[in-house]
Amino acid sequence: MNDLAPYQISTAERDDNSPAPQEDGLGCHAGKEKMRAAAQAAGMSETLGRYAQDYPQGPHDQPQSMCPAFGSLRVGLRMRRTAMVLSGSACCVYGLTFTSHFYGARRTVGYVPFSSETLVTGKLFEDIRAAAHQLADPEKYDAVVIINLCVPTASGVPLRLLPREINGVRIIGVDVPGFGVPTHAEAKDVLAGAMLRVARLEAEQGPVQAPRGARAGMPTIALIGEMFPADPMQIGAMLEPLGLAAGPVVPTREWRELYGALDCAAAAAIHPFYAACVREFEAAGRNVVGSAPVGYQGTAAWLENIGAACNVGRDKIDAAKARVLPAIKGALAATPIKGRITLSGYEGSELLVGRLLVESGADLRYVGTACPRTRFSEADRDWLEAKGVHVQFRASLEQDLAAFDEFKPDLAIGTTPVVQKAKQNATPALYFTNLISARPLMGVAGAGSLAKVVNAAIGNRARFDEMNDFFAGVGVGFAAGVWQDTPQDRVDFRKKQRARMARKPAEEMGSC
Repeated sequence: MNDLAPYQISTAERDDNSPAPQEDGLGCHAGKEKMRAAAQAAGMSETLGRYAQDYPQGPHDQPQSMCPAFGSLRVGLRMRRTAMVLSGSACCVYGLTFTSHFYGARRTVGYVPFSSETLVTGKLFEDIRAAAHQLADPEKYDAVVIINLCVPTASGVPLRLLPREINGVRIIGVDVPGFGVPTHAEAKDVLAGAMLRVARLEAEQGPVQAPRGARAGMPTIALIGEMFPADPMQIGAMLEPLGLAAGPVVPTREWRELYGALDCAAAAAIHPFYAACVREFEAAGRNVVGSAPVGYQGTAAWLENIGAACNVGRDKIDAAKARVLPAIKGALAATPIKGRITLSGYEGSELLVGRLLVESGADLRYVGTACPRTRFSEADRDWLEAKGVHVQFRASLEQDLAAFDEFKPDLAIGTTPVVQKAKQNATPALYFTNLISARPLMGVAGAGSLAKVVNAAIGNRARFDEMNDFFAGVGVGFAAGVWQDTPQDRVDFRKKQRARMARKPAEEMGSC
């Protein structure tokens, strides 16, 4: 089952001049290097090369995170009228669908199973094409998305040969292998970028379907990257004095919003690692601006850059600053954060949160992100480093834990294992994804949003000390519950018990 044997396609269909691959019988257990080599031999060099350019891995192999394909799956499952189909090992498909439903998806995930025979003979591709035809109902769907996981990608199953449209329904195939896309955050860009490309080409060919909502009366700024629902509204309020409005957020929730996103005056890379999406906006002739309106200085710089990108006059830029900056300064001063903090995560907004923490008064020492360094993250990196913060792109778990050990923070904000280590050391900790990134960050609402939860967590240090004293010794040494020989501490305890019992008069022992 799931042998890694190449899909047999003709030389004319191959995307490079590599020699015909040999059947080696490897499986998804073979390791990333062998899987990558097999994929290149099977004609996937162009795809893997583009991923390597868009999502550079850095000094270490890959950050520790969930299967990256979850990101693409999540993007599709959150879109209306979009069918999602997975092609990969059954165990991988089970894990991805379980995680998707754990995070609230209430939609069916399609699955095209395969065997060694269907993989080798090409029957798997035929099964995928048949599934696309079966699902392509224009009454139900705008698009059908098929995602190749590791084994089909490494075997060269050519989703590029699928029809681009069936019965008026778009057919989009993407390869999202764990050996080619480093994180699930970047896999969101893989599918969002592929959809933007299709939408851009459609718009270039003629009229397209209008977005569901009414069009803004002003030029818009498309927003790249998932964010807290209130943030686009905050951004819209800040853009109004500039004569601009907030456009759709990419990834979008509906296909027709892609056209609205492309029909913008400029795009804002709120999350700076969306390389494929940026490429499509720039191909459409749109300027892309990095960073985001977080904190006082961050908002001032962002408004300047947006104004320059859209040729807004100086008077309007100054008016926008005058409207929003005093309120942000007041909110930051009203809710200061006091304490040393380390911060790490894998969502892509880590540097933005770091800026907001510093402007709130926190003694931030370390920011680690699983995402790569890009030209759109440079301004945030420079600002943080000028404040004495160590910024680590493509941070590994080991680097995040080393930062905790080195800086000994009053609060650790991070991933699950970082939070676990902090609490084991009686240090307050907050899970970045659920407790920090799921809060407003932009404008006035963002200025005071972190202070309450962060200060409350830091204030719990005394409770951690009490619990640490109360449970001292539990789970360590002879109390760990796992040992090969009887621990010496327990032997001594038994000797003392027997000696104490022997000293008691028989009449005091009582009866059984």
